[in-house]
Amino acid sequence: MTIPEPVKTILKSLEAKGYAAHCVGGCVRDSLLGRAPEDWDVTTSALPEETLAAFAGRAFPTGLRHGTVTVREGPLSVEVTTFRTDGPYADSRHPDSVTFTRSLRDDLSRRDFTVNAMAADLRGKLTDPFDGQADLNAHILRCVGDPEKRFREDALRILRCLRFSAALGFSVAEDTAQGLRDCRGLLISMAAERVRDELTKLLCGPEAAEVLREFSEVVGTVLPELLPMVGFDQHSRYHCYDVWEHTLHALAAAPAEPVLRWAVLLHDVGKPLCFTRDERGGHFYGHPAVSAEIADTVLQRLKFDNATRDAVTTLVTWHDRDIPRTEKGVRRALMKLGEERLRQLTEVKRADNLGQAPEFRPRLREVERGAEILDALLAQDTCFSLKQLAVNGRDLLELGLRGPEIGMMLNRLLCAVVDGKLPNKKSALLSAAQACITR
Repeated sequence: MTIPEPVKTILKSLEAKGYAAHCVGGCVRDSLLGRAPEDWDVTTSALPEETLAAFAGRAFPTGLRHGTVTVREGPLSVEVTTFRTDGPYADSRHPDSVTFTRSLRDDLSRRDFTVNAMAADLRGKLTDPFDGQADLNAHILRCVGDPEKRFREDALRILRCLRFSAALGFSVAEDTAQGLRDCRGLLISMAAERVRDELTKLLCGPEAAEVLREFSEVVGTVLPELLPMVGFDQHSRYHCYDVWEHTLHALAAAPAEPVLRWAVLLHDVGKPLCFTRDERGGHFYGHPAVSAEIADTVLQRLKFDNATRDAVTTLVTWHDRDIPRTEKGVRRALMKLGEERLRQLTEVKRADNLGQAPEFRPRLREVERGAEILDALLAQDTCFSLKQLAVNGRDLLELGLRGPEIGMMLNRLLCAVVDGKLPNKKSALLSAAQACITR
């Protein structure tokens, strides 16, 4: 494995002072997989105060209670943590106490999964007491020791396991999978922000759909709104899958961006509440609005920021809306949604279509036609927002309009331009406004 020079410098400095020092955890795992680690962590026999002294002036106590010191070396900030063992986890998240040790094996034994319980020294020598490399080669996620103990120590490991499975494409060992299911109730007490972050990373993983399919009851513990979709027959010629399977196929077809993946996950969540059936089959009248309402409840509970909530609920609301594949139709959608949201909606509609019965997938051409019209309109610098309008509030003040009248007139003029009834020219817009005033 290739260790960056700044990390090597830290390892050399610790070894020079007589301490053991190793890269550990995710950076070792990713390096062995040929992936670029997001960050580098070091574990050492040096006590926190000894690490601070070894890197005086560039080391900062960022987690002394757990033995962590952050060392700044060149462009990198590296967390250096003392070998430790953990005490009981009363809150199923954090150890009540930690004990520093001089044993690397003891430190590795407290870690979550075997593929994360490997360490490598400066020379690349691997310490792997739990056969993590074998599991890595076999693409298996397995707990270190007893799975139920590991998950009861820290319930967030349940979602971390699913996230790693989705991101790495690894299967979950049978005993670990059983532990996930047996301990899933512990997730209810987890902080919403932590659940949100793990779920978002899971959803953006290449194998997210497969993980959700296999562990729907686990994810359903924190997202119970999803469970009614599982196995719900749509009784529709447009769909060869139940609501949940349709959602998973659409999810797999959506770009791996958080807003898009959340929107696709929740776009049909209201369908079971809207189901009716007649001689023509199943119907879900009004399900976009119901789905958007449920989506907003979910996103609020998980403490998403307002911008993300607005983006996801807007996409869910619009996902089934027919936008005419004409310049006028696309201009109107641009006016209401803006370019970014309309492009996102195109991706959601594309994914939604790819999750339908194969014989209806040629409708995808209609989605692509809308995207082509959008590109052409933007290339023409088409006016679709008030900031592009050739007149502004000051212009209308000079015509004698005041207060709310100005906003109403600006929107009226914008609609006329978008619909092609007026050119976006100042003289034409002012004449139209003056004509409205004098009526």
